[in-house]
Amino acid sequence: MGSSSIRRWDLSKWFPDLPVLNRGFGGSQISDVNHFLDRVVLKHKPKLIVFYAGDNDIAGGRLAKHVVEDFREFCAGVHKELPEAKMLFLAIKPCPRRWHLAEVQKSANAEIAKLCQSDDRLVYIDVWTPMLSSGGEPRPELFVKDMLHLNDQGYKIWTELVRPQLQTH
Repeated sequence: MGSSSIRRWDLSKWFPDLPVLNRGFGGSQISDVNHFLDRVVLKHKPKLIVFYAGDNDIAGGRLAKHVVEDFREFCAGVHKELPEAKMLFLAIKPCPRRWHLAEVQKSANAEIAKLCQSDDRLVYIDVWTPMLSSGGEPRPELFVKDMLHLNDQGYKIWTELVRPQLQTH
């Protein structure tokens, strides 16, 4: 579930052995996901949700605290209807196109990581660190031409980080 980075992830290619459903929609912010929660998440009654959003929120001017509040609202909405559902939050990714927003992204990631530590149904997955070069900047080779969306090298990193979590949850 999440924004275009989820929508563009070819789940049948990367997870051919698992029953997965892609519910990402381009340009979405967490508040959009919350607005359409019944239609895009709850009606499917998932046991596990892999969630990526927050990137567009920050690019749209939202503060880290708003991203965290919106994710908290998402969790509450899901857990109200599906109290046992597990959620994997993929950290907001570092990308060349939005590198000027890195400090806000890191702040949101840090707060969401804390939130995930407080609930055993939530898992924070750090995609930020492996997507940085040794110089501490986004690795351009992980992105398509727009320097915002991932290419196969980027999705390979995400898949390698997510797959072990799918097997333990």
